[in-house]
Order: sequence, then structure tokens, then C-alpha cells
Amino acid sequence: MNPRILFAALAAVSLASCGGGGASGGNSVAAAPVAAKPAPAGQNWTEVVSKTPEGGYRMGNPDAPIKLVEYGSRTCPTCGAFGQTGQKPLTEKYVTTGKVSYEFRDYLVHGQPDFAPSLLGRCVDPSTFFPLLEAMYMAQPQFEAKLADQAAANALQASLQGKTPSQAAAAWGDYLGYVDFVKQRGIPEAKARACIADSKALDELIGLMSKGEGATVTGTPTFILNGTKVEGVSWPDVEAALKRAGA
Repeated sequence: MNPRILFAALAAVSLASCGGGGASGGNSVAAAPVAAKPAPAGQNWTEVVSKTPEGGYRMGNPDAPIKLVEYGSRTCPTCGAFGQTGQKPLTEKYVTTGKVSYEFRDYLVHGQPDFAPSLLGRCVDPSTFFPLLEAMYMAQPQFEAKLADQAAANALQASLQGKTPSQAAAAWGDYLGYVDFVKQRGIPEAKARACIADSKALDELIGLMSKGEGATVTGTPTFILNGTKVEGVSWPDVEAALKRAGA
């Protein structure tokens, strides 16, 4: 990993924040209703998941006329609130119709604490990407309790001076409990640690941040609907935008 790229990316993160992603944008003019499109025989659109050229993971009809992209952090409580309240109705009510696709792009808003959960969340087959994302958000309070312990978190951060990004990711993954969390969900420890140590995968995550900056991402979560930033960060905000788009 190029240290200058990492430094620049983390400097950009310091300007972003959790819960500050939905500043402006959106369209108040309602579009005409979009027609539903059946999934391929024997499938549900929620089972159609693939990695996108941009580096995110997309669920649903790849040709859906309404494309929702979320830039989110797995350690961000506002993102967690959306995951806990919005992911299920988004998928069950909208993605299943074939009208809407939903793509999630990890955004390292908290820097090093985000490394391990993001790397581990992408350490699975695409078919289990979104179930694991939802599980991480549902269990987020247990991880947030560790982050809230400022004395312990600061001591860990101080101990990581001079360590490589991969070493920092492993240390935070163990401290926050993400390694044990994914082990309990079928990811062998050896695989989990190999994913955390994958510098190319971390480079890809840093690249996602650069794409997010180009999409006016200033915090997480940020939602982009058909290329336009959604006003607000809650499920009601996103649902209202989907309805205006014809979903």
C-alpha cells in the first residue's frame, strides 16, 4: 500500500462524519410510476447480488431504472439505525419488485476502526454480503460500547504507532470483537485473518472513498439515487425519495 495514498484518504475521512451524509440534493418533483419486472425463474431479486465495477455490492435487478447507492460505515450509529430499520423494508418492498437496485459501498469514516469490519464484510460470497451487513448493524451496540471506552481505545491507538495498516486492522478487529463475530457466522478464523491482512482489498476500500468524494460524500450514510444525493439519512427520507422516483 502506498502510504501517501493512505494518509491522504484518512485525512479526507477526518473531514467527514457519521450522520452527516444527507446534506442536500434531491428532487421534489414526482416521476411517473415505474413498472415492476419479474426476477429470473426460480429466483427473488434479493438473491441477485454482484460486485460492481465501482467496488460496491449491488442487490437486485442490475437493469433497474431506480438505482440507490449507499456510502456507509459499519461502525457509524446513524448507518446502523438505517440498517436496523430500513434494510428489510427496502429489500422486501422495493428491491423485490425489480424497480429498485440497492448498492452498498463501504466508506471508512472512522479510519482504522472501520478497517476490519469492512474487510470482513467483503470476505464472503456475494450471496451473504447483505445478510452479514445487516447482522453487523443489528449487533452494532456491542461494538460501539468498545469504541465508547475512550481510555481503552486511545491506549490501543497509541500502541499502533508505527504499525502497518494491516496490523492496525487486525488489532482493532480483535479489540472490537469483529473476528469472533464472523467466526460465529461461519467464517473460519484463518480466512478472517487473511482477509484483514489483504492489503489489496484495503487499497480497494481506500479507492471507494475517492469515488465517494466525487459523489459529494461528506459523511455517512450518504444515499445517491440515480446520481442525485438524497436529502436526509433515515429510512423515511430514503423511502420518500424512492416513491418520488416512481418506485
